[in-house]
Amino acid sequence: MYEFTLKDHHHNLRYNLVHEFFWGFGIAFHTIYAVVPLFLRTLGAPESIAMSSAGLFNILIALPMLAIAALGRNIHNIKRAVILVHCLILVVLFLMGFTFTWVNINTIDSAWIIYFIYFLLYGLSIGVVIPVWAEFLNKTTLITERGRFFGLGFAFNSIGSFIGGIALRTLLDSDIPFPKNFGIGFLVLFISIALGTLVFWFYRVKPTKNISRHRTIKDFMSETIKIVTGHRNFQKYLLSRIFFCASLPGMGLYAVYCQDKFNFDISEAGTFTVLNVISSGTTSYLVGKMGDRWGHKSGMMIAYTAHFSAVILALNAQNMYWVYAIFITIGAGQGAFMPSAMNLVYDFAGERDTKTYMALTDSFLAPFVVFFLFGIGFLIQKNNYFLVLNILGGCLLFSIILLHFLVQDPRHSKKPAIYADGFSS
Repeated sequence: MYEFTLKDHHHNLRYNLVHEFFWGFGIAFHTIYAVVPLFLRTLGAPESIAMSSAGLFNILIALPMLAIAALGRNIHNIKRAVILVHCLILVVLFLMGFTFTWVNINTIDSAWIIYFIYFLLYGLSIGVVIPVWAEFLNKTTLITERGRFFGLGFAFNSIGSFIGGIALRTLLDSDIPFPKNFGIGFLVLFISIALGTLVFWFYRVKPTKNISRHRTIKDFMSETIKIVTGHRNFQKYLLSRIFFCASLPGMGLYAVYCQDKFNFDISEAGTFTVLNVISSGTTSYLVGKMGDRWGHKSGMMIAYTAHFSAVILALNAQNMYWVYAIFITIGAGQGAFMPSAMNLVYDFAGERDTKTYMALTDSFLAPFVVFFLFGIGFLIQKNNYFLVLNILGGCLLFSIILLHFLVQDPRHSKKPAIYADGFSS
């Protein structure tokens, strides 16, 4: 049987860098921490809707994931599957770009609702993609090199976003009227994602193991219940992630809060993107290498701490330099989070189904994201930003404590992953 080698891993790494670059360049035109909330606000959306973009995006991603994890357990051609599911995103992005580039949206009342519907579809389509994409990467990487693989990949994603952020700033500073300028950016995003998706065709995939029998929905439910009730270290990790959910409404809040405070131009979204991705790319690469050596819990600690630092900066912001620092720390948090979260899922899953662990994580956390969004949204309507930021900071500090003292790095844990009697062990 063909054996997947280090040479194959490095072959896939090179193509993954190209893939991530295209994704990063495109996503710069649709960042959930700057472009989306500022675009919604300028279109006339309520403040609570505009600042909820990051949290809502994570809820939308979570909604289809368990169903996709269950339905995708018997996929034989994972490469074809990952390309097909990406086509869902491409359809939504093309319609979004077409609408805001060629349709006279200014004549439509409540135009923000049209974009908001596209945003909902975009988030749901990402949720369909992630479990299949996670399994695809599991089949195209070596476990001992995975931290560096993700770290380098997300670093190239940030390089693409850096160039995209400059292009976004140029686009928004041009004479192209609003919202056509954003519509053109959405079309650039569509083209970039299309090119990044085509690159998947050139990856080399590990040979498929023989499946003794068709795995049914009943099998999926049984295995999922066993993970939920028996994997104690994973449970503790999810507990820390509950309080880390506070970072999501914060990511959408900072741009709106700081624009109220300093009245900066919307074109600053490009500057925020550039600063964010420089920080994200650097942190991603370093954390990926660090995770391979010392475990990926350490990288997650950096992510938690960076987001907590963003809250502290927002509470004490005196001028635009402080605002820039906020987006640098957000970038560090995002850069540390992506390779760490992905690798921790693989480490927790071990030989079990990666898609199930990925789906369980986001599906379990979705109700808590909703709770934070509604609670923060209610306080924002009363313009109580100071109280909101203090609540977010307190939750993030608690998440740091829980992760540090309760969660063992799964790669270095000497205890069994699954306990027969769950929480009572």
